[in-house]
Amino acid sequence: MTSRPWQADAWARLQARRERDALPHALLLAGPAGLGKRDFLADFVKGLLCQQPTDGMPCGTCRSCMLMAAGTHPDVVALSFGLRKDGGTRTEIVVDQVRDLSQRLAMSSQFGGWQVATIDPADAMNAAAANALLKTLEEPTPSTILVLVADEPARLPATIRSRCQRIDFLVPSRDVALDWLRGQGVADAPAALEAAGGNPGLARDWAADGALKQRMEVRQDLKGLAAGRGDPMDVVKRWQATDPARYVWFAAQAATDELRARAAGRPAPLESQLDDESLDAWYGRANRARDALRGPLRTDLILLELIAAWR
Repeated sequence: MTSRPWQADAWARLQARRERDALPHALLLAGPAGLGKRDFLADFVKGLLCQQPTDGMPCGTCRSCMLMAAGTHPDVVALSFGLRKDGGTRTEIVVDQVRDLSQRLAMSSQFGGWQVATIDPADAMNAAAANALLKTLEEPTPSTILVLVADEPARLPATIRSRCQRIDFLVPSRDVALDWLRGQGVADAPAALEAAGGNPGLARDWAADGALKQRMEVRQDLKGLAAGRGDPMDVVKRWQATDPARYVWFAAQAATDELRARAAGRPAPLESQLDDESLDAWYGRANRARDALRGPLRTDLILLELIAAWR
């Protein structure tokens, strides 16, 4: 069904439930970004609504498939970030959006089959929106399936998670990931996979967009700062200009590698002046900085504080 082998078991289980007419009224697709949750969802929805599917996969030629391809299928509702009154994109899913969705799902299917609603990213719902969704989850409409997608499912209230059939997307083994990456044409698959923390989807994307060069740049920056070279503000400007969260991810990785080298008695690649306890604390600080970058705080101040702690 998919070119991602780590999804095969989840797909087979879901299709077996479909064959038994035992699909849950709510699904939660959970796991790190990069593992193909959204492609999995797209294939599942197309196959569910297809008029002549094969092993759950859409035919691509029926009326339903044509409407799906055009993005105009009347029985599919997709909920994501809406627009604010000033025209800007929201950073969370709000209660009015969920209420509108619930009203929409109270109506009958126009094709007489399934209605499908998706919420992505579900972990971006604020508290009021999540509470509003509970009623829909507790009183599902017949022949309606609600699919939530979350990169960080722990951010969802337990009351939401407990009412969904959860499908976890896990990082596959290194051998499986490397085989898939090589099949995707990734030249330096081992280096890309290491940079992505074992996540093959991220590794493929990062190998194509210069992330490996950024990873090396981060390590050079940290090593220079540890030796008293370089201007912290220059580092902040460079990290901020492209993808600050990814730069901080690579910085946290570098701190981990520094600790591992010390523990193994090897030369530490960054030559950090921090002792082991302080270095471990800095690793935690880097991860908190990644979380903070999603919020309203100024990016340059978050990065400057992190880099100042390194020096």
